[in-house]
Amino acid sequence: MKAAVYTQYGPPEVLKIKEVEKPTPKQNEILLRIKATAVNSGDWRLRKADPFAVRFLYGLLRPKINILGSVFSGEVERVGEAVKDFNAGDLVFGHADMSFGAYAEYKCLPENASIALKPANISHLEAAVIPFGGVTALHFIKRAMIKPGQKVIVIGASGAVGSAAVQLAKSFGAEVTGVCSTANISLVKSIGADKVIDYTKEDFTKNGETYDVIFDSVNTLSISRSLRSLSKNGIMILSAAGMSEMIQGLWISKTSNRKVLTGVISHTKSDIVFIKELIEAGKYKPVLDRTYSLDQIAEAHAYVEKGHKKGNVAIEV
Repeated sequence: MKAAVYTQYGPPEVLKIKEVEKPTPKQNEILLRIKATAVNSGDWRLRKADPFAVRFLYGLLRPKINILGSVFSGEVERVGEAVKDFNAGDLVFGHADMSFGAYAEYKCLPENASIALKPANISHLEAAVIPFGGVTALHFIKRAMIKPGQKVIVIGASGAVGSAAVQLAKSFGAEVTGVCSTANISLVKSIGADKVIDYTKEDFTKNGETYDVIFDSVNTLSISRSLRSLSKNGIMILSAAGMSEMIQGLWISKTSNRKVLTGVISHTKSDIVFIKELIEAGKYKPVLDRTYSLDQIAEAHAYVEKGHKKGNVAIEV
């Protein structure tokens, strides 16, 4: 089968299209024919070992995992003897988590992984871009226990995680304000934000408004300055936090009534099913910026790494 392979850390050009062995499903696994995947921040950061600590988990000198790609949409080609939830021919989408491997024509996954039947009202390309931002935003929104009527502000509202956070917070009944650049105002309005702030013209920390939840999806906040905009018992979500932000957040959580949520996300099959049902109900839609072929994977990585994409970048396999 064809796959995008990398054997050393570095720039997008380390990704090479090669022929590799097609996997065979175990008794509890499905063999998925991947139709589409996506390029997300986790992919390019692992590709270039940024931050350096990545090397301690995925290989100090060279990567242990040679095929990136954590999200997918495709068709079940074969199922193992013990599989009960899926059948050959099922159209599915989901998240491969830390096993990666979706930059390929085929991948095996256990049937209890974060997989669900693909919503019939969207394409494979649209389905593939949803799980990364979707499960990240959902993880933090569930931890924050967002309730109807709460005021939520999402920083980076036009990105993969931010656009998911806007839509998910709305589905939980919150009043949502999105923060983005001038070029993305109409996009953020189109996915349901009640208000939009153009950060090139206004600093939300200076407008006198307070919010029950501040969701920073892009790690651009000054945490100390933003606290003035957080309600007395509010929650700050730092989904893209680095180590210094995590330490600041821990201190705030320990020394005040406010909470700061950071850390590694977790997700299950039920999370993908939940998102699927929102899509089918018309309450969640994919935000697709560009589409590349698998042969253009290096070009796609270069574009995403610049940090200017709107929503998601899909890869047609």
